[in-house]
Amino acid sequence: MSTYISLISLTQKGIEKIKESPARLDQAKAVFKSMGAELKEFYLVTGRYDMVVISEAPDDQTVARVALAIGAGGAIRTETLRAFTEQEYRKIISALP
Repeated sequence: MSTYISLISLTQKGIEKIKESPARLDQAKAVFKSMGAELKEFYLVTGRYDMVVISEAPDDQTVARVALAIGAGGAIRTETLRAFTEQEYRKIISALP
């Protein structure tokens, strides 16, 4: 499974209904699971983004489907990054010419 980091911003709708956010997180975990992915870690953060999620998915298409399905609710916007483990990083670097 590949690792992904999602940077999440609340929309106006999301902040107006912030008290529903824990239930939305539970729903998001179910969406991940139903698509063969897993939400590994969740953080409320300060700064430019409101939340950060670390997840694992079998491929980029799966994580894109998850992000679109959850984003369709209108409460959040996401920016998702493919993350490489140290072992993957070392393999990539060792393959450089």
